[in-house]
Amino acid sequence: MMYQMYRPGYIEVISGCMFAGKTEELIRRIKVLEFAKKNVLVFKPALDNRYSDTKVVSHGGSSVDSIVVENSRAILDYVNDDTDVVAIDEVQFFDKEIMLVCDYLAKKGVRVMAAGLDTDFRAEPFGVMPQLITDAEFVTKLTAVCMKCGAPATRTQRLVNGKPASYHDPIILVGASEAYEARCRHCHEVIDKPEIKR
Repeated sequence: MMYQMYRPGYIEVISGCMFAGKTEELIRRIKVLEFAKKNVLVFKPALDNRYSDTKVVSHGGSSVDSIVVENSRAILDYVNDDTDVVAIDEVQFFDKEIMLVCDYLAKKGVRVMAAGLDTDFRAEPFGVMPQLITDAEFVTKLTAVCMKCGAPATRTQRLVNGKPASYHDPIILVGASEAYEARCRHCHEVIDKPEIKR
């Protein structure tokens, strides 16, 4: 009996709202792969310095060392023939070239793991995430718990001085629990967001 050999190299995405455990899951996968003696490179955007300048850190406190890059193309400067896995946290903050970088790496036989917010605070698709999710072989969507009612949360609620943010506020505002909450569809609020009314 002959066994089919499959070519290595694919993209997997971990998505969801804030506080859903995306970074925690990415770190878990990284540690499993490191235990299996895989050569893993971990990247994060320079924009994300909430908990550490040099580490990828989850809200729960787990962490791994990472390489901080200004743009997606810079990732390629660190990858060599011995790289088995490239892990990217906060992928939604990268420029559009991250799509080309991930595709290039996967075609070269690298396992690419990317974690990021699938939607912004307005509950609209965030940056490159829709394309990346579409292009990926595997997608994991995580949910949090709504901080108002306890239902499954899929939305990121931005708060400004304790009140819901305006639809017209800037998309990117790096922060944690001081500025954001996990909310369900029913408890999520965005001031001035266009809605259908009957």
